[in-house]
Amino acid sequence: MNAIPSPWVKSSYSGNGGDNCVEWQPSAISSGAVPVRDSKDTTLPALTVPTTAWAAFVQHLKA
Repeated sequence: MNAIPSPWVKSSYSGNGGDNCVEWQPSAISSGAVPVRDSKDTTLPALTVPTTAWAAFVQHLKA
């Protein structure tokens, strides 16, 4: 049986219709890596970022 892909979540900071933002898969955090992709072209491959780097990135954006 094929697993159902987890949903992508768009950044809450996207502006004017969300054309300039990224999407990520929160359900992947437990795997130790977070898939991140460009919301403008979701056919491009996702980047995989270690959870520690993703957490630091998000904290930096919030600061």
